[in-house]
Amino acid sequence: MGRSPRLSEAERRVWNAFPTGEFVTFAPVQVGAGSPAGANAPVDGDSWGPERTVRAQVIASLLLGAREAGTGAVPAVRLVGARITGPLQILGGAVEHELVLSGCHLDEPIQLTGSTTRTLRLTDCRLPGLNAGGMRVAGHLSLSGSYVTGPVRVGRAQFESGLWLAGTKVEPAEDEQAFFGDAMVVDAGTYMRNADFTGGLRMVGARLNGGFSLEGAKLRNLGGDALFADGMVVEDAMRCTGDFLALGCVRLRGSRINGLFSLKGIIRSPDTPYALHASHMEVRELYLKPAEPIDGVVTLAHSTVNTLEDDPATWPDKLRLNGLSYDRLRGSGVSRRIEWVSRDPEGFRPQPYEQLAAWLLRDGNDVLARRTQLAKLRARPQRGGFGGRLWGRLLDITVGYGYRPWLAAIWFATLLSIGTVVFGLNPPRPLKPDESPGFDSFAYTFDLLLPLSTFGQREMFDPAGWTQGLAYALIISGWLLATALIAGITRVIRPS
Repeated sequence: MGRSPRLSEAERRVWNAFPTGEFVTFAPVQVGAGSPAGANAPVDGDSWGPERTVRAQVIASLLLGAREAGTGAVPAVRLVGARITGPLQILGGAVEHELVLSGCHLDEPIQLTGSTTRTLRLTDCRLPGLNAGGMRVAGHLSLSGSYVTGPVRVGRAQFESGLWLAGTKVEPAEDEQAFFGDAMVVDAGTYMRNADFTGGLRMVGARLNGGFSLEGAKLRNLGGDALFADGMVVEDAMRCTGDFLALGCVRLRGSRINGLFSLKGIIRSPDTPYALHASHMEVRELYLKPAEPIDGVVTLAHSTVNTLEDDPATWPDKLRLNGLSYDRLRGSGVSRRIEWVSRDPEGFRPQPYEQLAAWLLRDGNDVLARRTQLAKLRARPQRGGFGGRLWGRLLDITVGYGYRPWLAAIWFATLLSIGTVVFGLNPPRPLKPDESPGFDSFAYTFDLLLPLSTFGQREMFDPAGWTQGLAYALIISGWLLATALIAGITRVIRPS
């Protein structure tokens, strides 16, 4: 292109600065610390005049080698406060130079599909979208602080040194996805701190090798998926902390996080099947302490967690745990874990009780383990209609399904006391007065309660009147207690 008259004065400055990579500043950028996402991007860039306007074609030509590099310098395009007109389009091209835009306004979306580039930094800029599917970045891509009014598409892209969207605001047209990153690979950190996305993030099958930071991020997609990341792999940590907010489902089904997954923000999605869909996951450490109980159904079904830490104060009302396995539970509320496993909105599931009881035994808490097993039997629907429910109720109140055998002793002692008093005041008549031993109301009642007579009193005396009914009741009660005790203990030893 050379020093062609077709270059404006502003473009000539860019052309001349390229060989040495100098910054071309058309106007200073005012950056406010702690500003909301995208607030530092220009709002009036479409009104900037020719003195700070550069055609995208000029930038693309420089990036593709239209001008030779300077001696002893690293060429690059670095602009501050410029308006970029026309499409910045490099489809399938190989870019050997860095592109840095700060506080710039772009009239049209950037098209980099299938390209290979160096570091791309578009900070505090305003642009109508980025299409970069399948691109390879030998460096990092940064949209930090920018305001993007269209979707960001980086599916199947590869980033060697990170993907930075800290403080980025993405607000596409209604019904468009804010961020599409299926199957992308980031070999360093993925930073979306304090970002603001309207339309949701889609990152199915993405691989993030340097962690995933969503600290303070806002994800908005009411009635849909705020984060759709099935099958995502995160090395190191994934943090949804600070003022993190998801209005819509956070979906991580089948994802693997080889480190810490920390959720301390807010998730609200009552209008979707799940608010947090974290089934079939593998997580080394799950820190589940949201700022408020998650509004909607939470599922951890069939996930594998090494260490799970949570807080009873933030347990969701509807929690699916069927198939969840864990090696360690941390946090307060150990005695309330039975309540924790009983919140499945679909009703009774035995596996959460069994998993909890097994962990309690490993943790040395035999009492709570037995209480958990008892709770499982109480929650289990009884078979056999009314008879089955009646038998189950009898097992519960007499021996606690075998986990509270001392209840049988209490019932036995109570009935023995009643019989001793009643028959002591109303002794039965002897069947053979000449041969009968002296009557003992305690021994007589004891004999009635046992299936087999021990003291020989039951066969020698015959109650009369209403005490005869009491005697029959004691005999039946004794048989029921014995049967319940045997059935309960058998059930504990060989659970069904």
